[in-house]
Amino acid sequence: MEEADADEVTVPAIRSRVPPFPRSPILVLVNPQDIVNIASAVRIAKNFGIEQMRLVDPEVFDPYRIEGIAHNTADLVARIEIVKSLEEAIADCVFTAVLTGRERAAKRRVLRAREAAAALVEEAAVGPVAIVAGREDSGLTNAELDLCHALVTISTDPGHRSLNLAQAVAIMAWNARGGETLPLKPPRHQAAPATSAQLEELFADWTGALWAVDFFKTRQTESVMRSFREIVYRAGLDGREASLLRAMGIEVVRYMARSSQGDS
Repeated sequence: MEEADADEVTVPAIRSRVPPFPRSPILVLVNPQDIVNIASAVRIAKNFGIEQMRLVDPEVFDPYRIEGIAHNTADLVARIEIVKSLEEAIADCVFTAVLTGRERAAKRRVLRAREAAAALVEEAAVGPVAIVAGREDSGLTNAELDLCHALVTISTDPGHRSLNLAQAVAIMAWNARGGETLPLKPPRHQAAPATSAQLEELFADWTGALWAVDFFKTRQTESVMRSFREIVYRAGLDGREASLLRAMGIEVVRYMARSSQGDS
């Protein structure tokens, strides 16, 4: 079953780096109509470290069903606040960014998602901030838009502009968290880069291994090993990897020695 579409929303490229949030933004959904959309937004909030959600006059709200759709989110669901109006939902916020598809908004501040994320981070240093998403079918009224500091649009294909609620929230939350600027988790076991001495031992052992399998029978040893060196250099091996690769070469020689003894 297809989820209802949210008021259209947009992404791109003003700040290349967004620092981590001093505090997570509040996610506000105005008059959500589909419990699947609420649950999807809850899951996204959990994915991106959003710790507070406020629902403005939801048409349906069932914590048990929400948790059944968005697994392992009971703590966040328990903290969801139900309020009567958007004005009440953002009363304590110093900055609010509302997702919308209205790119031509006279006299309103309109931002792309990354630029809005940077503004949210900056303002979060001094007080609560909020990401606001409107009704699935009609978005927010002009009076509700007037309550928010900035409109956020997510660029989509002009032939099919509308994003559903969860998609729009996910893009905004991802950017707000830092997007692709966040570093990847380092390897569990790190080792120092391979030294020249380790690499020379590796090359020597693999020269022996290739001789053992008659690889050089019809090839120039010097030319082959020069190419092999370049491959290894480009790989940028660490010490652990160099030792493993060297051990493979040593084992090839040992295996061929055992095989020749068995044939004799």
